Amino acid sequence: MDKFTRLEGVAAPLMRQNVDTDVVIRIERLVSLPKEELGPYCFESIRYQPDGSENPAFIFNQAPYRGAPILLAADNFGCGSSREGAVWALMGMGVKAVIAPSYGDIFFNNCFQNGVLPVALPSAEVERLAEETRAAPGNARVTIDLERQVVVSPRGREIPFDIDPKRRKAMLDGVDDIGMTLALTDKIAAWQTRDKAERPWVWSPS
Repeated sequence: MDKFTRLEGVAAPLMRQNVDTDVVIRIERLVSLPKEELGPYCFESIRYQPDGSENPAFIFNQAPYRGAPILLAADNFGCGSSREGAVWALMGMGVKAVIAPSYGDIFFNNCFQNGVLPVALPSAEVERLAEETRAAPGNARVTIDLERQVVVSPRGREIPFDIDPKRRKAMLDGVDDIGMTLALTDKIAAWQTRDKAERPWVWSPS
């Protein structure tokens, strides 16, 4: 995983409530494609028209927001089924962070395991960010500073956000849960050695 410290870029406002993971990536794409090839199919049902051409109304198809690394979303983003492929698809489209008032729990957790930062801000703040972005499309840039735990709006407003300290450190270090566990290898080995001496009957012969 890449380290996440500070991200600055265009933020695409997709202000729809309850965008579920099936909208983010259709299940049949996860069956037939590796995760590295999911990007073109992210938001497929609203990104393309029936004839396969781009839907000009879809925010990421509009020139100022094409390739935007930050997604602004409404309540309950990433709800629905528990598919990690939703995060992979967003990554494939270039999204590195999402700012929304609330998230589906499993999607929220999957973001951290893949290096995508989900920032939770009050609805009013997300709406205001979207307004500032629309006011100067293409030139309005949002900054997410994980070290300082602030979002800087296009007009320079600093908005603090909360994040679990362990998850913050993992993102700053660029590690997932497995990486965090591997960092404790020496402590785990020491505990095992001690426990084998104290309770040898619970350990199978090696």
